[in-house]
Amino acid sequence: MVAHIKTVTFLGTEALAVDVQVQISSGMPAFNIVGLPDKAVAESRERVRAALGAVGLALPPKRITINLAPGDLPKEGSHFDLPIALGLMAAAGIIPIDYIARFIAIGELSLDGSIAKVGGSLPTAMFAHSHNLSLICPAECGPEAAWAGDDFEILAPHNLISLMNHIKGEQVLTRPVASVQKTATNMPDLRDIRGQETAKRALEITAAGGHNMLMVGPPGAGKSMLASRLSGILPVLETSEMLETSIISSVAGNLMNGQLSQTRPFRAPHHSASMAALIGGGSKPKPGEISLAHRGVLFLDELPEFAPRVLDSLRQPLETGEVLISRANYHVNYPAKFQLIAAMNPCKCGMAGQVGHVCKRGARCADDYQARLSGPLLDRIDIHIHVPAVSPQDLSLPAAEEGSLEVAKRVADARQIQTNRFKQHGLEFLTNSEISPQYIDDIVIIEAAARKLLLTAADKLKLSARAYHRVIRLSRTIADIEASEDVCLAHIAEALNYRSLVDYKAQAA
Repeated sequence: MVAHIKTVTFLGTEALAVDVQVQISSGMPAFNIVGLPDKAVAESRERVRAALGAVGLALPPKRITINLAPGDLPKEGSHFDLPIALGLMAAAGIIPIDYIARFIAIGELSLDGSIAKVGGSLPTAMFAHSHNLSLICPAECGPEAAWAGDDFEILAPHNLISLMNHIKGEQVLTRPVASVQKTATNMPDLRDIRGQETAKRALEITAAGGHNMLMVGPPGAGKSMLASRLSGILPVLETSEMLETSIISSVAGNLMNGQLSQTRPFRAPHHSASMAALIGGGSKPKPGEISLAHRGVLFLDELPEFAPRVLDSLRQPLETGEVLISRANYHVNYPAKFQLIAAMNPCKCGMAGQVGHVCKRGARCADDYQARLSGPLLDRIDIHIHVPAVSPQDLSLPAAEEGSLEVAKRVADARQIQTNRFKQHGLEFLTNSEISPQYIDDIVIIEAAARKLLLTAADKLKLSARAYHRVIRLSRTIADIEASEDVCLAHIAEALNYRSLVDYKAQAA
């Protein structure tokens, strides 16, 4: 008799069905797992043996064979422990074979029989729901699995004992309840920033339209402080966006207590990050920082200190909103629609262009430092701003009357205008930064004088086609903040001003 129970393996954020087949037959005592298991799956034998022993069950002295079908699909992760243990109990006649055949199970077993948290519960639950199957998952993962739907069975036991008692009818496991993390109330506030009104304005536009931004300025000017306050003015995630980001976090094992978060992701990797860490991949395909920042913010501080090859790998995801990781044995597609917020010093010493400063290396200091950034990467950044040093007089001023709460209200209003406009045109874009070139003429109405300025500036500044469209999208966002139906001359002028990166070569005072 062969017992069957289903589980999954993951290819990117996609859950693929795996049939766990368990056979206990006569012969020399053995415990074999076949079906391309990795080291973690192979070690399930010892965890399962110890966990069953902890609940008073012993493996029979027979030949045990576990087949993970299909056999040509690599199996990775410790979540195979629970389905293997349930398959063994069914094959031994402890629990009904027909009962577990309708379940998908995931979970890592501890030596005392408790069931530990594993990643990927949300996509597994969604897979189970779409295939009319029930789900068994760890108790800690229950709240995230409950988001897959209300009309299918979910068992979320703390240990094997409670699961066995439920199956035998001696105990009832209540269905987990979907929950959301409480939104933090102590987020950094824009009111803490002294001066930097131009940078605050640019940050508001960035948030309203989902645009990319590069801040250039000397050390201590407040670039990192500004970036950290972007999360406080961004609108919360819609339900569909929350599920998108949570699936990625679930696969990466980053969901806290199985609760989904409405706060947009904010990822700030160190400049020593490798390409695999930033883009994703590795020997076992994992989402990188750009995918973990999906629908949120990727903040790259000290931008030129990142390896040029790593930075240039961002170019395609910035355009397409996804990243395809191709290796010899697999192809994984991860979503990566993120806002790139970057900060850098104007030169290696950080003081190029500052009054009274003369760099010993001259203009070469700034030239060499800025040359680490490729033109195609800079072309994909909508807003380039100079963040000057803050004077002691600015620091002595009282806090600004307007903080993150007031700015967030204007950002939310601007995004609502965009949402209504996209609905009128039957489009599924969420922000102006996502508008495809073929829809720009229909969505963005530009006044005659404003268009004349745009064409003149595009010719004089030698804007690429990409930069030309990005200026139009940016001007549309500026108009939305002001609740203007059309894009006017002032909106185009401001967008062009953000597009021109200042020459930061060192100059003597």
